[in-house]
Amino acid sequence: MTVTPAVEAIDLVKRFDDNVAVDHVSFTIPEGSVLGLLGPNGAGKTTIVRMLTTLSVPTSGTGRVAGYDVVKEPEAVRRRMGLTGQAATVDELLTGRENIRLIGRMYGIPKRQLAQLGDELLERFTLTDARDRIAKTYSGGMRRRLDLAVSLVAAPRVLFLDEPTTGLDPRSRTELWEVLRGLVRDGTTLLLTTQYLEEADQLSDEIVVIDRGQVIAAGTPTQLKDRAGSASVVVTLAEASDLGAAEELMRSCLGEVHVEAAQRRLTAQASGLGDVTTAARLFEERQIPVDDLGLKRPSLDDVFLALTGHRAEESDDAAKDATDGGSDTTQLQEATTR
Repeated sequence: MTVTPAVEAIDLVKRFDDNVAVDHVSFTIPEGSVLGLLGPNGAGKTTIVRMLTTLSVPTSGTGRVAGYDVVKEPEAVRRRMGLTGQAATVDELLTGRENIRLIGRMYGIPKRQLAQLGDELLERFTLTDARDRIAKTYSGGMRRRLDLAVSLVAAPRVLFLDEPTTGLDPRSRTELWEVLRGLVRDGTTLLLTTQYLEEADQLSDEIVVIDRGQVIAAGTPTQLKDRAGSASVVVTLAEASDLGAAEELMRSCLGEVHVEAAQRRLTAQASGLGDVTTAARLFEERQIPVDDLGLKRPSLDDVFLALTGHRAEESDDAAKDATDGGSDTTQLQEATTR
């Protein structure tokens, strides 16, 4: 039996005057899985999301969400999806419970059903204790969780998340990752845009790398990291005088070594954490003091350097839909409930 993908981007193109913000982008997302759109600011990620959520009309090409065409059937698409933009869009002067009730009434959910739904969502996102506090008093992580709760009021099958952890501290980011994993376990399909390789690696079943509006790579997190290069053992010595002995030691167990004398740093290719353990043991046996020793995995810069020959610097912001104005989440809610 053929399974209809939850989301399809089909040769999407978006132009703003002479600027091509999205250039023939295609991908599919199976139901109940997570696709990460990975790329720097201005790469075209938000523009792709706006087209797939019916907030921006493609110049050419189209997309499907839950089997419905985003150009020909936008209302059907909106009824089956949710969107959380780059900034939390909750009403700061309302409590957590009032924010959920407000959106629920916009969707026409009966009062009794909405009360129960609100309690369930607040509990799911660990906001029960703060449900009667105005959102202005919430931390950044709490606002993000409330924003997600609001986006799930209509129980969408597909959820679009545009850089959901931007501005969050590491603890709040980790907490939000756990919430998103729970949504996927319950069968929600996620499209996640991010600038962070770690985030895409943590959450995504598949990753599509976007640069200057084009798909430059696609695959699983493991496949992508393999293309970006292997991990490395990095050692920073306490004393520059130990560089020669340390280089010889690392070469004996790890092979070729790159030396940065001014930084007292040595780097060698690694196959895994076992190489770090081996290096640490040998340095201790030889009594060579180190300031730091660890495993360095490929970063977003490493991915882009390997794939494009340039680092992931911020691109021209002309690719963004600034002219459309307003909050994406708010626009979608208004369009859905008209």
